[in-house]
Amino acid sequence: MPYGNDSCKGHETASYISVLVHLWDEWVGLGSLEDYLSYLDYLVWVFTPLAVVFILPFVIVLFLYLSILFLHVYKRKNELKEAYSNNLWDCARKTLATLWDGHATIWHGYEIHGLEKIPDDGPALIVYYHGAIPIDYYYFLANVIIQKGRTCHSVADHILFKIPGFKLLLEVFSVMHGPQEECVRALQNGHLLGISPGGVREALFSDETYPLLWGKRTGFAQVAIDSKVPIIPMFTQNVREGFRSLGTLRFFKWMYERFRLPIAPVYGGFPVKFRTYLGDPIPYDPNVTATELAEKAQQAVQSLIDRHQKIPGNVLGALLERFPGRRKEE
Repeated sequence: MPYGNDSCKGHETASYISVLVHLWDEWVGLGSLEDYLSYLDYLVWVFTPLAVVFILPFVIVLFLYLSILFLHVYKRKNELKEAYSNNLWDCARKTLATLWDGHATIWHGYEIHGLEKIPDDGPALIVYYHGAIPIDYYYFLANVIIQKGRTCHSVADHILFKIPGFKLLLEVFSVMHGPQEECVRALQNGHLLGISPGGVREALFSDETYPLLWGKRTGFAQVAIDSKVPIIPMFTQNVREGFRSLGTLRFFKWMYERFRLPIAPVYGGFPVKFRTYLGDPIPYDPNVTATELAEKAQQAVQSLIDRHQKIPGNVLGALLERFPGRRKEE
């Protein structure tokens, strides 16, 4: 008889626990947990590609900071024995140029056409189209160092000089803010100089149709006239397919026009085919005004775009150009 009572009590306890579990299940919604997990998996599947295209640009920023770290290590190692040598940074520049050229070859199958138009010595002004991230210009600088043994000075927007940690990198690769007098001085000293007349505006607001956003800028042309140097036009095929900007959205455009804040997000990092083309030099002509020369330079860059770029640009098509037999017709 006692055994039977214990059995009844055990059954009542099990029933009580079952009720509690059912109430807990209803209260916390565990019955729907599987549905929630399935929905979460769906969200991850949808948003992962979107996250990737915004994360990849930061890989370039990371690569830049790794370059800066290398320069700091190199500086500490050599500052004592070569503190007063004019060639202190030559080895560092060549090493970083090799690393960037390797990245260009692996990630973008990078090619450069017309490098022979860059003089082996003496000055020239290189004028180029500005992508959302001018990584193609970094590749060009690397090739000039490796193949020509020269350092091309560059003009950059003042915002670049405010980025923490960039000072040493800008100094080593002779990047300047761009007052006309400083540009003229660099050219008169026999250096190459690269400048994008479209600048930040072109980087943010140009798109896959590749419009040149130079406005009425003639300062670069006046620099070429004052220095008596040729202008060499340059354009990189598919640069807008590698990285794209959301600057065409009204909010980001308003922020730039109102506060000069270039905060438009950049996405991409796609391993599309890059080909840089250098056009025929525009020789110095003392009878040409800055306005006329600026128009000639813009027409020369536009001619390179018309000849070498499919409009509108297409990311998938640019990716397919990485494969043999898919080369775009010249």
